[in-house]
Amino acid sequence: MIKKMIHKDIEKIEGRVFERIAARGIVIKDSRILLLYTKRYNDYSFPGGGVDTEEDIITGLKRELKEETGAKNIEVMDGFGYIDEYRPHYKEECDMIHMVSYFYICQIDDELDSVNLEDYEIANGMVPVWVDINEAIKHNKKVISSKEESMGLSIERETLALELVAKELMNH
Repeated sequence: MIKKMIHKDIEKIEGRVFERIAARGIVIKDSRILLLYTKRYNDYSFPGGGVDTEEDIITGLKRELKEETGAKNIEVMDGFGYIDEYRPHYKEECDMIHMVSYFYICQIDDELDSVNLEDYEIANGMVPVWVDINEAIKHNKKVISSKEESMGLSIERETLALELVAKELMNH
């Protein structure tokens, strides 16, 4: 486990909890990393997302990477760790969401295909980008420190994982 995170608005872990397993890809080429920039939240995040009930985690990871970035010939090399988090949930029938995000080191072809984003991802201005990891970390930390009104709930998890990836994988 990389870290257990409990959002500041969660007083007690009880009540109606929506459980979600997510898979997120770490794709590095030279000094850059493949991330998603989301205009609505002004942040960088790892490609990936919720694993559907009928799929295993690796199948879900490959599907999400292909949909969000256009990645081709995805090869999952190794697990990197997971972040366990509790945070407020937007669905009225739940008091909170418990999401466990598993991070995997992946290799893909250099050339990306077209993306197949969901309507809300398009509306949020989500685009795949190759970016210097230190620039992405610096950008996200600036958004966090200035507490931008548009700031999303996942930026702290994503920035924590980016810092760990930079420390452990980028100089090898």
